[in-house]
Amino acid sequence: MDKAGARRVAADERLAAVVGLAQAMAAAQDRLEAARVAAGWARAAMSASTVSISVREGTGGKLRVLVDDPARALDGCPSSAAGEQHVVAPIVLDGRHWGELRVARKQGEPAFDRRDACFAAMLAELIAAGLGQIEQLAEARRMAFTDSLTGLANRRAVEAGLDDAIKRHRADNTVVSLVICDLNGLKKVNDELGHDAGDGLLKRFADLLSQIAGELPGSLAARLGGDEFCLLATGCAADEVARAMDRLCRRAEDMGPGNGVSVGMASTADPVGRVTSARRLFRLADAAQYQAKASQSRRPVVAGRGGAEDPVVRLVDAPEPAPSDRRRFRDVRL
Repeated sequence: MDKAGARRVAADERLAAVVGLAQAMAAAQDRLEAARVAAGWARAAMSASTVSISVREGTGGKLRVLVDDPARALDGCPSSAAGEQHVVAPIVLDGRHWGELRVARKQGEPAFDRRDACFAAMLAELIAAGLGQIEQLAEARRMAFTDSLTGLANRRAVEAGLDDAIKRHRADNTVVSLVICDLNGLKKVNDELGHDAGDGLLKRFADLLSQIAGELPGSLAARLGGDEFCLLATGCAADEVARAMDRLCRRAEDMGPGNGVSVGMASTADPVGRVTSARRLFRLADAAQYQAKASQSRRPVVAGRGGAEDPVVRLVDAPEPAPSDRRRFRDVRL
C-alpha cells in the first residue's frame, strides 16, 4: 500500500473512532461514564498508549485526573512517564476551562505532529459537547424531581422512590415508612401577612424537615405541593422514624407564623395489614395525617398503633365513601 492509501486507511479509522466516541458519549448516563468511554475512543483514534481526561476543581483550581485509559496508579494529578511524548488539548465547557485531554505515546512510537495536535483539539471539543449534554440532562432530571420553591424533592421523586422502596420490602422485608405532613395555618399567613411570608414559612419548614431527614439514613424529604410535605424512610426502624417525627412536631411549633404541623405516619413494620403496593402505604399515611389534623394533635399519628380497632387502618380498609361524605380523604394517584 502506498503512502496515500495508508493515509486514507488511517483517516477512515480515525473517522470510525470519532463516530464511536460521539455515540458512546450520547449513551452515557453520567459524567464519569462519559469521560471513560471518551478516553477509550480517543486512545483508539489517536493510536495512543494512554489517554487521560482531567477536570479542574473550582475556579482556577488544580487539575485532577478523572479518567486514565488504561488505568495507571496516579496521585490524582496529570503526569507523563519518562520519555513519553504527549499532546494536551483544553476541554472548554460553556466558556470555562473545564479540564483537559492528555494523549500520550511511549518512547519509540511515532511522534505527534501538527495534524495530531489539531485532531486532539477537535476530540476535546467533541468531548466538551458530550459532557455539556450530560450536564444539561442531569440538570433537567434534577429540575423534574425537585420542588422549585423549597429545593426539596417533589411528588414525582416520592412516587419513584416509594415504588422502589416497596419493591425492596416485597423482596427482603425492608422496613419502609412514609410520613405526610400538613403545615397548619398557611392560608391564614398568606391572607394576613402576604404570600412572601407564606413562602418563608414553607421554606423554614422545608429546612426543618430536611434536617430531620438527615438524622434518618436512607430518607427522602419532599414537598408534595401546597402546604403538604412528605418524608420517605427506607431501612430505618419504625420507632426511630416515629421519634424523629415527634421532634419535628415539637420544633415546628416554634417556627413563627402558622400553627405547627399535622403529621401522619405509616410503616410496613406496624400492624397495618399487608403492604404490597405503594398506594396502600400512601393511603395509610394520608389517613393518619387526616386523623392528626381532625384531632388537632400536636404529635404524630402513626397508623396501626391505635389498638385493635385502629381508626386509621379502619378508615383505609372501609368501603369507599360516597363523594359527599366529608370523611373522604385524598384519592392519591399511587
